[in-house]
Amino acid sequence: MQAPVSYKLLEQQLWLSAHRSVFWEEEKALIVSDLHFGKTGHFRKSGIAVPQAVYKEDLQRLVHLIQYFQPRQLIVVGDLFHSHQNKELELFQRWRHDFPDLPVHLIKGNHDILHESWYKQCNIQVTDGELQLGAFRFRHDLDNAVPNNTDYFFSGHIHPGIRLRGAAKQSLSFPCFYFAKAFCVLPAFSRFTGIALVQPEDEENVFAIVNDNIVQLQ
Repeated sequence: MQAPVSYKLLEQQLWLSAHRSVFWEEEKALIVSDLHFGKTGHFRKSGIAVPQAVYKEDLQRLVHLIQYFQPRQLIVVGDLFHSHQNKELELFQRWRHDFPDLPVHLIKGNHDILHESWYKQCNIQVTDGELQLGAFRFRHDLDNAVPNNTDYFFSGHIHPGIRLRGAAKQSLSFPCFYFAKAFCVLPAFSRFTGIALVQPEDEENVFAIVNDNIVQLQ
């Protein structure tokens, strides 16, 4: 795994990790989106044989990031959970008890449908719609977002990806960080998700996640 990649935005220092996260140095904030915890359990409950190791690996990556960056807060830009409560969320509760002093801010996504009492039990601060911190605004989906000339959005929801083409006309698609002029779309933290291909324009920056490395494309 390569070291985090430096990216400057609005005079703020960001560090992009191939573990599908952003560390915001000035605020000591670890930023992730679309973890979809409980999704593999949801599929198994429906009779689809998805191994629980997929979920455990995602949770372990989050532990690794917290240990590496030592953040003062965790910002989840929606879809922390996938659906209703199942046994996998009990593992999350135990994980939460291992980091009781780490504030967790969740900007609610369309999959975050658990009862309010569950979030309170896990000491998760929940925001509906949008959270603003400094010049950055965090919302799960950019629909209905109102941009201005100073603030910058971080979002998730679509699970962005980019297609890379080889010399022999073959192509592969990879998750990516997509930095446009007024917003960034974060890659899905969960590896058990699909991707939606983005079409970057000139002067937009895309960082593909390829074999646990970050490759800047433009």
